[in-house]
Parts: sequence; structure tokens; C-alpha cells
Amino acid sequence: MLNLDNLKKQAKLLVKWHRERNYSVGERIRGLPRYSKLTDAQALALKFPLSEAQEIIAVEAGFESWEALRDGLPIALKKATLSPGTPTLKRAVPIVFVSDVRASALFFRDTLGFAIDFLHGNPPFYGAVSRGGACVHLRFVHEPVFDAGVREREGGLLSAYLVVENIKGLFAEYKSGGAKFVHPLRKQPWGASVFIVLDPDGNSICFSE
Repeated sequence: MLNLDNLKKQAKLLVKWHRERNYSVGERIRGLPRYSKLTDAQALALKFPLSEAQEIIAVEAGFESWEALRDGLPIALKKATLSPGTPTLKRAVPIVFVSDVRASALFFRDTLGFAIDFLHGNPPFYGAVSRGGACVHLRFVHEPVFDAGVREREGGLLSAYLVVENIKGLFAEYKSGGAKFVHPLRKQPWGASVFIVLDPDGNSICFSE
């Protein structure tokens, strides 16, 4: 891990290698502009105090001097932790459990206007459908995930929640297409407009704006 203690050890190791006349040190000494024209033998003949080894380590790390490295390293490390490499969650994909992946994919395509992205297996046991920026995965299960009647007893057990624009237009599209609704378009107390569609397996798919 990059930290000041490790860099100090690297500088001490350079001094040790120079003392042992390790010719690999020559190229690194030539990294300092004032020594750029030295041969390996000339580089090894130099007096090579720890301060010069530290300067080399600093230059290799992108700093002008050891003092600049010592002062700037904490800031550089902090920026590195906030770099684009920091894990970022981009989206969540709901997985709907179904008894027939192909039939479910056709329902999403023909009734809800989704495109079938892929079906995996023969017969398919996994698949994906999408419309606009929304994606739903479909997974085959041998038996219902919920006990019989639990959806009715509990209420609001959604398998997917999709956010849309122009929900009135989408509701009209699905209504004319013969979709089965758990409840039609309505305004919720918190301000969202929602409707819920029932898929062939009894899964509730909620659309909200």
C-alpha cells in the first residue's frame, strides 16, 4: 500500500543497492535531470546519501522533491479514494420469478411493449426484457415463491417497481392492450401516480410517476 513509511523504506533500499553496486540503480539515478548523462559506473561512483534516494522516490511518484511528496501525499491519496474508480451503484434490476420464462417474456413484449433482450436455456430458464431505461429479469422457478393467498392477505407485495414518464399515456396503452390490473391508475397520498399490472404468474408489476 502506498504510504510515507513504505516510500521511506524504498529510499533506504535504493541506498543499500547503490552501496552494493547494483547496476539497476543507475537508470533511476539518471531520472534526476542533473545526472541524466551519467553512465551506470559513474552513477555508482557518486556519493549517494539518503536525501538523494528520497528525491528519486519523490520524482518517480510525480513530486518535485521529498518535501513536496511528504506534504502532498495525504492530499493525493485522498483524491485517489474519490477517483472514478470508487464503487458506484448505477441501477437495480428487479428479478421476477415465473413458471414459464418464454411465456412471461412474450407477455412483457406483446402486452406491456417491452423488447426481449435475451432468453437463456432451451427451454429458457432465465431472460431479460426492457423498455426505455427499465429492465426486468425473468427467472424460472419450479413452484410459486409466495404461499397461496399471501399476496391477497398482505397486499402490496410488488415484484417490480418501474418509474415512468407520461403515466396516463402508458396506462391508456395497457388498458387498450388488455392488460389485467391489480388496481388502475390513481394518485397516492404521497403524490405519486401509480397503477399495477398483473402478469401471468400473478406477480404485481407497479408503474409509477
